[in-house]
Amino acid sequence: MNRTEPRGVPTIAQVALIGLFVTALVTAQLTASKVLAFELPVALPVTGAQLALPGAALAYALTFLASDCYTELYGRRAAQIVVNVGFVLNFVVLALVWSTIAAPAAPSSVDPAAFETALGASTNVVLGSLLAYLVSQNWDVIVFHRIRDYTGSEKLWLRNIASTASSQAIDTVIFVSVAFAIAPAVLGVGAVLPTDVILSLMVGQYLLKLAIALLDTPVVYAIVSLVRSREGLTAEETHAA
Repeated sequence: MNRTEPRGVPTIAQVALIGLFVTALVTAQLTASKVLAFELPVALPVTGAQLALPGAALAYALTFLASDCYTELYGRRAAQIVVNVGFVLNFVVLALVWSTIAAPAAPSSVDPAAFETALGASTNVVLGSLLAYLVSQNWDVIVFHRIRDYTGSEKLWLRNIASTASSQAIDTVIFVSVAFAIAPAVLGVGAVLPTDVILSLMVGQYLLKLAIALLDTPVVYAIVSLVRSREGLTAEETHAA
């Protein structure tokens, strides 16, 4: 689409970035209860020779890529609307999961207990995500835009890495502690993981997210450049948004 489209009509890029954001967010909610383990060639502090992280780590990291691109292209206010609408949609995920668990199962259904074990734990994940998401995603948008105020349209790499690295640290600590320790202890749903596993999950998840923040910078540049060229946007226009 181009700039001649009627005012208020979303562009393909807007829909695609919002779609990526929501898809990654929902995927993260449903996959976080599985703990992944990767063997490392060397031992690291806290984690040792095995890197443990929630299954949602990759999917959730993609939400920051999408929000950073959206912030750069359409401005802080537009990005915060997407982030806060996404926050509300977390409640929709929680309601749909628990209504399905509560509904009667047919004889041909998968084992209801196994289904609840697999998806019921997503309650803790959603609660952890709600708090972590609300703080970290808004922090990401604010820091990204604040750095942009100082650097102008230059140094996209700096605001992408700085905003994502700091917000991911906040997100990781809040999410892991609530989803795998606080919420299971308070609600009695799912297992409370040992402290050493909690710390290992935090370190493992953050290392992956930090690596993605570094590696996705060229992708952010490519997306922003492509969208600006196709939509006729300028850096000055998006900064004023």
